[in-house]
Amino acid sequence: MITQAHPVSAPTVSIVTVCRNAANTIGATLASVRAQTHSAIQHIVVDGASNDGTQHIVSDNLRSDGILLSEPDSGIYNAMNKGLALATGDIVAFLNADDAYADADVIARVCRLFSEGSINAVFGDVAFFRDANFTQLVRRYDSGQFHPDRIRWGWMPAHPGMFVSRDVYTALDGFAEDYRIAGDFDFVVRAFRDGLIQYRHLPEIFVNMQMGGASTRDFSAKMRINKEVVRACRRNGVYSNLLMVMSKYPLKLLEIRR
Repeated sequence: MITQAHPVSAPTVSIVTVCRNAANTIGATLASVRAQTHSAIQHIVVDGASNDGTQHIVSDNLRSDGILLSEPDSGIYNAMNKGLALATGDIVAFLNADDAYADADVIARVCRLFSEGSINAVFGDVAFFRDANFTQLVRRYDSGQFHPDRIRWGWMPAHPGMFVSRDVYTALDGFAEDYRIAGDFDFVVRAFRDGLIQYRHLPEIFVNMQMGGASTRDFSAKMRINKEVVRACRRNGVYSNLLMVMSKYPLKLLEIRR
Protein backbone atom coordinates (compact mmCIF):
# COMPACT_ATOMS: atom_id res chain seq x y z
CA MET A 1 0.00 0.00 0.00
CA ILE A 2 1.33 3.45 -0.94
CA THR A 3 1.56 5.62 2.17
CA GLN A 4 1.18 9.39 2.40
CA ALA A 5 4.33 11.28 1.47
CA HIS A 6 6.23 13.47 3.92
CA PRO A 7 9.15 15.86 3.41
CA VAL A 8 12.47 14.00 3.51
CA SER A 9 15.29 15.75 5.35
CA ALA A 10 18.68 15.31 3.64
CA PRO A 11 17.41 12.61 1.23
CA THR A 12 19.66 9.88 -0.07
CA VAL A 13 19.40 8.69 -3.67
CA SER A 14 19.99 5.27 -5.21
CA ILE A 15 20.69 5.32 -8.95
CA VAL A 16 20.36 1.97 -10.71
CA THR A 17 22.02 1.33 -14.07
CA VAL A 18 21.37 -1.99 -15.80
CA CYS A 19 23.55 -2.99 -18.71
CA ARG A 20 25.02 -5.72 -20.87
CA ASN A 21 27.95 -5.22 -23.23
CA ALA A 22 27.88 -1.45 -22.77
CA ALA A 23 31.62 -0.81 -22.93
CA ASN A 24 31.23 1.85 -25.64
CA THR A 25 28.79 4.03 -23.69
CA ILE A 26 28.76 3.35 -19.97
CA GLY A 27 31.81 5.50 -19.24
CA ALA A 28 29.82 8.69 -19.85
CA THR A 29 26.98 7.37 -17.68
CA LEU A 30 29.32 6.69 -14.77
CA ALA A 31 31.04 10.05 -15.17
CA SER A 32 27.73 11.93 -15.07
CA VAL A 33 26.84 10.26 -11.77
CA ARG A 34 30.27 10.91 -10.26
CA ALA A 35 29.96 14.58 -11.24
CA GLN A 36 26.76 15.14 -9.23
CA THR A 37 27.12 17.75 -6.52
CA HIS A 38 24.70 15.96 -4.20
CA SER A 39 26.91 13.75 -2.03
CA ALA A 40 24.46 11.16 -0.68
CA ILE A 41 24.28 8.97 -3.80
CA GLN A 42 24.46 5.20 -4.10
CA HIS A 43 25.17 4.06 -7.66
CA ILE A 44 24.26 0.45 -8.37
CA VAL A 45 25.29 -1.14 -11.67
CA VAL A 46 23.62 -4.44 -12.52
CA ASP A 47 25.52 -6.06 -15.38
CA GLY A 48 24.12 -9.05 -17.25
CA ALA A 49 27.44 -10.92 -17.40
CA SER A 50 28.96 -8.80 -20.18
CA ASN A 51 31.81 -10.17 -22.26
CA ASP A 52 33.12 -6.90 -23.77
CA GLY A 53 34.99 -5.48 -20.77
CA THR A 54 32.05 -3.56 -19.31
CA GLN A 55 32.81 -4.84 -15.80
CA HIS A 56 36.38 -3.49 -15.93
CA ILE A 57 35.17 -0.05 -17.04
CA VAL A 58 32.61 0.00 -14.24
CA SER A 59 35.12 -1.16 -11.64
CA ASP A 60 37.55 1.59 -12.65
CA ASN A 61 34.98 4.40 -12.86
CA LEU A 62 32.18 3.63 -10.38
CA ARG A 63 31.80 5.88 -7.36
CA SER A 64 33.90 4.66 -4.47
CA ASP A 65 30.79 3.65 -2.52
CA GLY A 66 29.03 2.14 -5.56
CA ILE A 67 27.97 -1.45 -6.11
CA LEU A 68 28.63 -3.65 -9.15
CA LEU A 69 26.63 -6.86 -9.55
CA SER A 70 27.53 -8.92 -12.61
CA GLU A 71 25.62 -12.13 -13.30
CA PRO A 72 23.15 -13.51 -15.87
CA ASP A 73 19.57 -12.30 -15.66
CA SER A 74 16.26 -13.19 -17.29
CA GLY A 75 15.64 -9.76 -18.79
CA ILE A 76 15.86 -6.03 -18.21
CA TYR A 77 13.16 -5.91 -15.53
CA ASN A 78 14.69 -8.82 -13.66
CA ALA A 79 17.93 -6.83 -13.62
CA MET A 80 16.12 -3.69 -12.48
CA ASN A 81 14.50 -5.59 -9.62
CA LYS A 82 17.95 -6.83 -8.59
CA GLY A 83 19.02 -3.20 -8.42
CA LEU A 84 15.98 -2.29 -6.36
CA ALA A 85 16.81 -5.06 -3.90
CA LEU A 86 20.22 -3.45 -3.33
CA ALA A 87 18.92 0.12 -3.13
CA THR A 88 19.04 1.83 0.26
CA GLY A 89 18.27 5.43 -0.75
CA ASP A 90 15.13 7.35 0.13
CA ILE A 91 14.71 8.03 -3.61
CA VAL A 92 15.36 5.68 -6.54
CA ALA A 93 16.16 6.54 -10.16
CA PHE A 94 17.10 4.42 -13.17
CA LEU A 95 19.77 5.69 -15.56
CA ASN A 96 20.41 3.67 -18.72
CA ALA A 97 23.93 2.66 -19.71
CA ASP A 98 23.90 4.91 -22.80
CA ASP A 99 22.42 7.94 -21.02
CA ALA A 100 23.90 10.69 -18.86
CA TYR A 101 22.61 13.34 -16.48
CA ALA A 102 22.37 16.68 -18.25
CA ASP A 103 24.31 18.62 -15.60
CA ALA A 104 25.98 18.17 -12.24
CA ASP A 105 23.10 19.59 -10.16
CA VAL A 106 20.24 17.36 -11.35
CA ILE A 107 20.17 15.20 -8.22
CA ALA A 108 20.57 18.22 -5.94
CA ARG A 109 17.54 19.94 -7.48
CA VAL A 110 15.45 16.79 -7.17
CA CYS A 111 16.43 16.31 -3.52
CA ARG A 112 15.55 19.91 -2.76
CA LEU A 113 11.98 19.27 -3.90
CA PHE A 114 11.71 16.09 -1.82
CA SER A 115 12.96 17.94 1.26
CA GLU A 116 10.64 20.93 0.78
CA GLY A 117 7.34 19.19 0.05
CA SER A 118 5.27 16.09 0.67
CA ILE A 119 5.83 14.28 -2.62
CA ASN A 120 6.43 10.72 -3.78
CA ALA A 121 7.96 11.53 -7.16
CA VAL A 122 9.71 14.17 -9.26
CA PHE A 123 9.77 14.13 -13.07
CA GLY A 124 12.11 15.89 -15.44
CA ASP A 125 12.39 15.94 -19.22
CA VAL A 126 14.70 13.80 -21.34
CA ALA A 127 16.58 14.97 -24.44
CA PHE A 128 17.11 12.44 -27.24
CA PHE A 129 20.32 12.78 -29.23
CA ARG A 130 21.48 11.11 -32.42
CA ASP A 131 25.12 10.86 -31.31
CA ALA A 132 27.13 9.64 -28.32
CA ASN A 133 28.51 13.13 -27.67
CA PHE A 134 25.01 14.58 -27.16
CA THR A 135 25.38 17.31 -29.76
CA GLN A 136 22.69 16.43 -32.33
CA LEU A 137 19.40 17.00 -30.51
CA VAL A 138 16.49 15.13 -32.06
CA ARG A 139 13.66 15.41 -29.55
CA ARG A 140 12.77 16.63 -26.08
CA TYR A 141 10.48 14.28 -24.16
CA ASP A 142 8.21 16.56 -22.13
CA SER A 143 7.23 14.70 -18.96
CA GLY A 144 4.92 17.58 -18.10
CA GLN A 145 2.38 16.19 -20.56
CA PHE A 146 1.79 13.26 -18.21
CA HIS A 147 -1.29 13.14 -16.01
CA PRO A 148 -2.85 10.04 -14.41
CA ASP A 149 -5.95 10.57 -16.56
CA ARG A 150 -3.80 10.09 -19.66
CA ILE A 151 -2.43 6.66 -18.70
CA ARG A 152 -5.11 4.90 -20.74
CA TRP A 153 -3.83 6.84 -23.77
CA GLY A 154 -0.31 5.51 -23.25
CA TRP A 155 1.24 8.54 -21.58
CA MET A 156 3.94 8.24 -18.91
CA PRO A 157 6.80 10.40 -17.62
CA ALA A 158 10.18 9.74 -19.24
CA HIS A 159 11.48 6.89 -17.09
CA PRO A 160 15.17 7.96 -16.93
CA GLY A 161 14.00 11.38 -15.70
CA MET A 162 11.72 9.93 -13.02
CA PHE A 163 12.74 9.95 -9.34
CA VAL A 164 10.42 7.98 -7.06
CA SER A 165 10.38 7.26 -3.34
CA ARG A 166 11.81 3.83 -2.61
CA ASP A 167 8.77 3.20 -0.40
CA VAL A 168 6.58 3.26 -3.53
CA TYR A 169 8.71 0.66 -5.30
CA THR A 170 8.63 -1.49 -2.15
CA ALA A 171 4.85 -1.19 -1.78
CA LEU A 172 4.32 -2.27 -5.41
CA ASP A 173 6.95 -5.07 -5.43
CA GLY A 174 9.02 -3.39 -8.12
CA PHE A 175 8.64 -4.29 -11.78
CA ALA A 176 6.61 -7.04 -13.43
CA GLU A 177 9.18 -9.18 -15.23
CA ASP A 178 7.00 -10.63 -17.99
CA TYR A 179 7.32 -7.56 -20.23
CA ARG A 180 10.04 -7.07 -22.83
CA ILE A 181 9.81 -3.27 -23.06
CA ALA A 182 6.85 -1.87 -21.10
CA GLY A 183 7.57 -3.00 -17.53
CA ASP A 184 8.24 0.61 -16.55
CA PHE A 185 4.88 1.66 -18.01
CA ASP A 186 3.19 -1.15 -16.05
CA PHE A 187 4.79 0.27 -12.89
CA VAL A 188 3.46 3.75 -13.73
CA VAL A 189 -0.05 2.34 -14.20
CA ARG A 190 0.03 0.63 -10.81
CA ALA A 191 1.57 3.62 -9.05
CA PHE A 192 -0.44 6.49 -10.53
CA ARG A 193 -3.81 5.13 -11.67
CA ASP A 194 -5.58 5.87 -8.36
CA GLY A 195 -4.18 9.38 -7.90
CA LEU A 196 -2.40 8.49 -4.65
CA ILE A 197 1.04 9.63 -5.78
CA GLN A 198 1.94 13.24 -5.12
CA TYR A 199 4.40 14.44 -7.74
CA ARG A 200 6.12 17.49 -9.19
CA HIS A 201 7.35 18.10 -12.70
CA LEU A 202 10.35 20.31 -13.32
CA PRO A 203 10.37 21.63 -16.90
CA GLU A 204 14.08 20.98 -17.20
CA ILE A 205 16.16 18.39 -19.03
CA PHE A 206 17.38 15.88 -16.48
CA VAL A 207 18.85 13.24 -18.80
CA ASN A 208 20.54 13.15 -22.19
CA MET A 209 19.67 9.92 -24.00
CA GLN A 210 21.00 8.32 -27.17
CA MET A 211 18.51 7.20 -29.78
CA GLY A 212 18.31 3.48 -30.51
CA GLY A 213 17.26 2.04 -27.14
CA ALA A 214 14.90 -0.90 -26.79
CA SER A 215 11.78 1.28 -27.06
CA THR A 216 13.00 3.75 -29.71
CA ARG A 217 14.94 1.52 -32.10
CA ASP A 218 12.48 1.11 -34.98
CA PHE A 219 8.82 0.82 -35.98
CA SER A 220 8.55 -2.82 -34.87
CA ALA A 221 9.83 -1.87 -31.42
CA LYS A 222 7.24 0.90 -31.19
CA MET A 223 4.46 -1.50 -32.13
CA ARG A 224 5.68 -4.03 -29.58
CA ILE A 225 5.74 -1.46 -26.79
CA ASN A 226 2.28 -0.15 -27.73
CA LYS A 227 0.82 -3.65 -27.52
CA GLU A 228 2.50 -4.14 -24.15
CA VAL A 229 1.17 -0.75 -22.99
CA VAL A 230 -2.38 -1.87 -23.78
CA ARG A 231 -1.76 -5.14 -21.94
CA ALA A 232 -0.42 -3.28 -18.90
CA CYS A 233 -3.49 -1.04 -18.78
CA ARG A 234 -5.96 -3.90 -19.08
CA ARG A 235 -4.08 -6.05 -16.58
CA ASN A 236 -4.37 -3.28 -14.03
CA GLY A 237 -8.02 -2.40 -14.60
CA VAL A 238 -7.51 0.61 -16.89
CA TYR A 239 -9.41 0.43 -20.16
CA SER A 240 -7.31 1.06 -23.27
CA ASN A 241 -6.87 -0.14 -26.82
CA LEU A 242 -4.23 0.11 -29.50
CA LEU A 243 -5.92 2.97 -31.34
CA MET A 244 -6.09 5.05 -28.17
CA VAL A 245 -2.40 4.48 -27.46
CA MET A 246 -1.37 5.26 -31.04
CA SER A 247 -3.29 8.55 -30.93
CA LYS A 248 -0.56 10.21 -28.85
CA TYR A 249 1.93 10.20 -31.72
CA PRO A 250 0.74 13.41 -33.45
CA LEU A 251 1.50 15.30 -30.23
CA LYS A 252 4.80 13.46 -29.85
CA LEU A 253 5.81 14.66 -33.30
CA LEU A 254 5.70 18.22 -31.98
CA GLU A 255 8.64 17.33 -29.71
CA ILE A 256 10.95 16.63 -32.67
CA ARG A 257 13.56 19.30 -33.31
CA ARG A 258 13.94 19.92 -37.02
